[in-house]
Amino acid sequence: MIDYRAPVADILFALTHGGRASRLPGWDAELAAAVLEQAARFVDGEIAPLDPIGDATPARIENGRVVMPPAFGRAYRAFAEAGWPGLAVDEAFGGQGLPHVLASCLSEMLSGACISFQMVLSLAQGAVRTLAANGSDEQKRRYLPRLASGEWLATMCLTEPQAGSDLGLVRTTAHPAPDGSWQLSGGKVFISGGDQDLTGKVLHLVLARTPDAPSGTKGLSLFLCPSELPDGQRNAVSVLRLEDKLGMHASPTCQMAFDGAWAEIVGVPGEGLARMFTMMNAERLDVAIQGVGLAEVASQRAWAYATQRRQGRIGAEEAPAIIARHADVRRMLLHQAALAMGCRAMTYDTLVELELGRHPALVEFMTPMCKAFATDAAIEAAQLAIQVHGGYGYLREYRVEQILRDARITSIYEGTNGIQAITLAGRLLHMQGGAAAAAFRRWVEEAMTVAGEDMAAATGAALAQWRCATESLAVGSDPGGAAAAYLRLTGLTAMGAAWCRLDGAAARSAHPQRLRALADYVRAWMLPETVYLTELCLNHEPMPELPIG
Repeated sequence: MIDYRAPVADILFALTHGGRASRLPGWDAELAAAVLEQAARFVDGEIAPLDPIGDATPARIENGRVVMPPAFGRAYRAFAEAGWPGLAVDEAFGGQGLPHVLASCLSEMLSGACISFQMVLSLAQGAVRTLAANGSDEQKRRYLPRLASGEWLATMCLTEPQAGSDLGLVRTTAHPAPDGSWQLSGGKVFISGGDQDLTGKVLHLVLARTPDAPSGTKGLSLFLCPSELPDGQRNAVSVLRLEDKLGMHASPTCQMAFDGAWAEIVGVPGEGLARMFTMMNAERLDVAIQGVGLAEVASQRAWAYATQRRQGRIGAEEAPAIIARHADVRRMLLHQAALAMGCRAMTYDTLVELELGRHPALVEFMTPMCKAFATDAAIEAAQLAIQVHGGYGYLREYRVEQILRDARITSIYEGTNGIQAITLAGRLLHMQGGAAAAAFRRWVEEAMTVAGEDMAAATGAALAQWRCATESLAVGSDPGGAAAAYLRLTGLTAMGAAWCRLDGAAARSAHPQRLRALADYVRAWMLPETVYLTELCLNHEPMPELPIG
């Protein structure tokens, strides 16, 4: 079955007209196109072939260290030598100083090509942003060049066996040492890339509790814990086991132990969660980008199969038709492509807003929605890819069942989609008198002004439904079981806005007819779901209690 091919034209179109990247200071559209075209050539040639290798050859522990498939090491060396890790790192620290959204475009390509490879690399970009925003001058000088060169990778060490989504239960401790450093002791689980042999060197960003710290999240501090000490010795950090997972087999998901490991604090005690949110929010948008890449590759493989497979006759035709001509298969193909392009546009727009820093309330509202809606879209697109393939989709040979296995975790990590829904329908509706929701409404209304009449009208109808549901939930204290419906309602409304921008610029697309067909599908077949979702939000009853015991 075909390997992924980076959709450069679609990415550039979504970046320009959906993400409105020209708002960024000093934006150079020609340079962006040249960078992404080169990235696509590299990803298609070097990374896409890794995907079946990684699925068949999981990461393993050997002599206490993680070993990944050899082909991954060769590809990473080429990746680092080409300068890709430093794409968006400040030039003062050895990077290229390009906009972060370009690194996200590269991340989308990597996700579609081989999500296991992308996952091991992705946290380094989050660490770069966290250090740039929160680190001391000395910490930036020491670590940013290592991350920019690709010599080091990074992790985010939050989760513990008893502390998944509730970080207030973190027990890992940090004790001050006489030299001003700290010693970390405790265990972390579900740590992506906790060790690997791509670099062998990892900067761990760890949440831990200092002596006499208050309980809950207010007692957490953020620490930098390198896997290797300045004298070349290994720090007291070890991998206890690798998780045996449904998908992403080549990405090592580690149980970690910190046994008095040397570390240095970021900021002062008690600021950990606030400082870590820089990384957490960046990673949530990166997971949304993973969803886009996975939806894209699902769409590509379904389209390739549907335009070759012949089954059934249409009308009086004697020969079997390619299945892409059958209405129900067209529905599935249109749905996949509309999800991929719409999620791409709205997530790029959010990434540009994050980089500009002008509308923090909008970014705060969009981030959980993009994370949850785009990852649900990836799972939906993967399911449809299997269905388009029929029985062949159930076979490993066609590599669409792998997309579903790989995508399934994206709705869980970086905050489950249920938590994103509760955040959206709860805290964010009440924050600053509804400022975040008002910013979202204005974002949708602005998009409607550039769309064709039909698309603008359909999005306006969806927005009216959304406002009705928002007003209902805003007066309550607990969104309860309506939160998931509200998140999907918000996501579909955002899809309408994203497609308003794409539809309005369709004439400038490389494939105007295709863009307009997808916009018509969103208008006629996707946005009407907002009526049903609004009914759920308005009329939901308390969730029934299940008897226990």
